[in-house]
Amino acid sequence: MSFVHILRQGPMLATLARTVATSALSTVRPGKRSQPDPADTVYEARIPPRHPDLLRDYVREVGGDPASYQGIVPAHMFPQWGMPAMQRTIAQLPYNLVRILNAGCEYSVRGQLPADEPLVIRADLENVDDNGKRALITMRLRTGTEQKPALLLSRVTAMVPLKSSKERKEEGGESPKEPVRVPQDATEIARTRLPADAGLKYAYVSGDFNPVHWVLPYARLAGHRGTIVHGFAAVARLVEDLNRNLWSGRTDLLEKIEIRFLKPLVVPANVGTYIDGKGGVYVGEAPGEVAAFAGHYSAVKETRNG
Repeated sequence: MSFVHILRQGPMLATLARTVATSALSTVRPGKRSQPDPADTVYEARIPPRHPDLLRDYVREVGGDPASYQGIVPAHMFPQWGMPAMQRTIAQLPYNLVRILNAGCEYSVRGQLPADEPLVIRADLENVDDNGKRALITMRLRTGTEQKPALLLSRVTAMVPLKSSKERKEEGGESPKEPVRVPQDATEIARTRLPADAGLKYAYVSGDFNPVHWVLPYARLAGHRGTIVHGFAAVARLVEDLNRNLWSGRTDLLEKIEIRFLKPLVVPANVGTYIDGKGGVYVGEAPGEVAAFAGHYSAVKETRNG
């Protein structure tokens, strides 16, 4: 893994710095939340092509074959350029965004992203659901080219806790939810061994250096037994499992995928990717066990022409 990739992660690193700086100044009290100016919740940009070495190492890190992406940017790489853009759309929200947690994502592929052309992106804030205990924030991202601006449509849901787990328990009124489990009859299509440094390796190629994924003391202070897997990394690996084991290595057949991030996955870990035969997909230790990630996917029958 090349350390020089850190120099190619300027937008994401700047986003992390802005989040820390902005949240340090924010104070949120019930009944005092103001809505941002709508003009501040949309961000548009034209970004240069991703560096070929970054693309190659990113694909390898998430279990893919770089030869399958000749001239193409993997759709599941969208957080690398998308999260800095989407973060700008929520910067004025009155929450401590240092505490933000990814709750899930989805994306729809309308055509392949060319690796040798600048990309045009548009991010916007879709919705904020604030019930006083937590805020669910939904952001959208459109990625394409000047001629085809909507080749990839993405949506990310994030959650900001507004009260501690102790406060929520003391207030009561919430019935515990039954956890999502890997179905007993699900078929395992792949198994992945994630090392303790999986978070740091993914950070190099994605720019997401959130310390909960690679700094052990920080992760433990956050309440985890160890560092936890990036949700977006899990999605990328899951998609590559589908490409390799369902579609004979083809990377142009996934039409849409939607994944919920259900529980932190602490590394090191040994997990399987499972399908239920009806479009459902899960990541967990074994059938019957609680799933860390779950969702649905759909595929096209013929190769797209872009």
